[in-house]
Amino acid sequence: MPYEWDDWALAALLGIRHHSIQHHEVRQALEAQRRWPRRAVSAEGVPVLTVWSRTAAGRPLIVAVYHAGELTWKIIGARDMTDEELTEFSRWEGSR
Repeated sequence: MPYEWDDWALAALLGIRHHSIQHHEVRQALEAQRRWPRRAVSAEGVPVLTVWSRTAAGRPLIVAVYHAGELTWKIIGARDMTDEELTEFSRWEGSR
């Protein structure tokens, strides 16, 4: 499944607020074998898909994407999981 970045989304990821997440970590999370896709709604009310996963180094991330057509998904953001989300994700991992 091809994932693409819009310039604004990549700029936001590399901006001050998200400086600790590297774009290659986002790719690793999206390409991991164990991904937990979950429907969500953006702050603006737009339906998105979040992908809960881990990087190659094991860092737990949530990546937000939207379906742009056919087999293409646009990456719109990424963040670290909260402690509560990590607990929920770890429980999901353990059930697989």
